[in-house]
Amino acid sequence: MPSTSRILLWAGLAAAAGGAVLCVAGWYGISGERFAERQLPYLASCTLPGVALIVAGAVLCVGGVLTGPGAGAPAPGPDPAGGPAPPRPPASDEPPLRVPGGTLAHRPDCPLIAGRPEAVPVGDAALAPCPVCEPWPR
Repeated sequence: MPSTSRILLWAGLAAAAGGAVLCVAGWYGISGERFAERQLPYLASCTLPGVALIVAGAVLCVGGVLTGPGAGAPAPGPDPAGGPAPPRPPASDEPPLRVPGGTLAHRPDCPLIAGRPEAVPVGDAALAPCPVCEPWPR
């Protein structure tokens, strides 16, 4: 089954193409009429709906691109079902670290605390795991 983003993208392209056809048909009808009162039906029945379809198609295409794969969603792990990746093993046997006053527990190799001399072991503090390095629960 196709993904929602792919459906939105194709629906947007189809709507924009249909709108372009209506705009061309409206222009062709208007170009053959000399008086404005005879041009209005073409404007009302072809050109304006064509422009509305082009705008709607653009909105659908943008929605398809924004909800597409890799658009803010986490990358699927090695699980074929698309589940999250298994947690990485710790880089060393050192205990998780925290910054004094912080609320997150970090691995010793976490880029958020790398090179910070004030980082101390977590100890018995109940801290949330860092979303970047995902330390092993202890």
